[in-house]
Amino acid sequence: MDLYNAKIYTLDAARPIAGALRMQHGRIAAVGANKDALGAADRKQPSLDMQGRVILPGLTDAHIHLETYAFGLQKIDCETATRQACLERVAERAAAIAPGEWALGHGWNQNLWREGFGSAADLDAVAPHNPVYLTAKSLHAGWVNSAALRLAGLTDETPDPAGGRLGRDDQGRLNGLLFESAMRLVEAAIPEQTAAQSAQAIRTAQRRLLEMGVTGAHDFDRRRCFEALQTLRLSGELRLRVLKSLPLDALPHAAEIGLSSGFGDDWLRIGGVKIFMDGALGPQTAAMLQPYEGSEAERGLLFMDGEELFEHGRLAAEHGLPLAVHAIGDRANHEALDAFAQLRRLEAAAPGGRLLRHRIEHVQLLHPDDAGRLAELGVIASMQPIHATSDMEMAERFWGARAGYSYASKLQLERGAALAFGSDAPVESPNPFWGIHAAVTRRRRDGSPGPQGWMPAQRLSVQQALEAYTLGPAYAAGWEDRLGKLAPGYLADLIVLEEDPFEIAADELYKIKPLAAMVGGEWVFER
Repeated sequence: MDLYNAKIYTLDAARPIAGALRMQHGRIAAVGANKDALGAADRKQPSLDMQGRVILPGLTDAHIHLETYAFGLQKIDCETATRQACLERVAERAAAIAPGEWALGHGWNQNLWREGFGSAADLDAVAPHNPVYLTAKSLHAGWVNSAALRLAGLTDETPDPAGGRLGRDDQGRLNGLLFESAMRLVEAAIPEQTAAQSAQAIRTAQRRLLEMGVTGAHDFDRRRCFEALQTLRLSGELRLRVLKSLPLDALPHAAEIGLSSGFGDDWLRIGGVKIFMDGALGPQTAAMLQPYEGSEAERGLLFMDGEELFEHGRLAAEHGLPLAVHAIGDRANHEALDAFAQLRRLEAAAPGGRLLRHRIEHVQLLHPDDAGRLAELGVIASMQPIHATSDMEMAERFWGARAGYSYASKLQLERGAALAFGSDAPVESPNPFWGIHAAVTRRRRDGSPGPQGWMPAQRLSVQQALEAYTLGPAYAAGWEDRLGKLAPGYLADLIVLEEDPFEIAADELYKIKPLAAMVGGEWVFER
């Protein structure tokens, strides 16, 4: 197929702008200034006049929880302005389902509610006949009612699990809040979805992603999601390029059977091993070097130190599996970087000296001394630009002056780190143009916090933001020879836009809605 009379931003340094593309066998065969520059076409080769529209490489979400996002589309939307509004939505769902059926929701953030955290009693009042489980926007805290606690077998005498905390009132009684690993105590009591249900949910979700311009995803969900993705791949229904991470508890088995990064094909491929160093900013479980503002002792939760991470990394690296390390607080990032420094020495000394594509997920707060270490160690900064605009008040409130080194994607680029952008959906919307808007303006869609944005020194150009959704994820996945740009030999993954992101006002970037998306030379979405 030939596409011509277009404005094509190829993101290929050899030819940044073109007017025509030729696709053959799912790849880019030629790029030219116009249709004639592509050379003579086979008479059977269809051609399409794009009428001056803009074409970009397909965008990749470098950090998404595909299954969680997909199932989340079926849940109660708890992202409300007040706690009462959330409770009203729970009441509506409870009234619509059978007694005893679980009411599941996602998206609450107590930091945005004047009333603060809710309690089990609040949920008991609106859903007296149903167990309720609501995950926080951060996915690092849960809120349940008394029925859910009973079904999970939790009582006031239940001890806190390793790496987590059960919320309690002043008398030590469970109050319905769950932090970090404590969430799993209730999740174990919820009827498990099947891989077939997961596949069906992902079918629906991938349509939404394609409509947003997302043609690739780095997924951080677990085994059932992988099973569902394989089902879709085998049936020919997978329309996203997916890099699939492995959970830490699967590392010994992966090592035993010789599974390494890169195994798979151009649709579904093994990535690295996901490891959690700490929690999140919202519930104050991100691991800090110094206490949170307003506290004399609270420093969050560090799930493992650098030495333990290095030991996991040693096993992973020996079997060709890079690490993808969740680190948000400055202590978690510091410990992770110390581990990577050891790991790089180990890799360099090994036969062949192969340096794996290790990455830190989120990189939300760094100590100033650690600001340049990702670049020095060749560790990819996998960041989510919309987190900065969502979290700015919390960052200033809980981190104070330290927030000057938070969400600093421009700093990482300036120091020389590879940058890969994602959304962490369902924590945030996976719409990449919302992320590009946040990266370029450092403002929310309502214009706050003002014309200059939050920490304006960290604003990126449109080019830099687009590269972080294309070239960066391709490099992180080891796909830089086939994805991220529109160049001969590369996979024919692209999106078509009415608006030109390089010419419209920065404030309008979040409004962009792709007209069409192509993956592997086939139109997979047309508005």
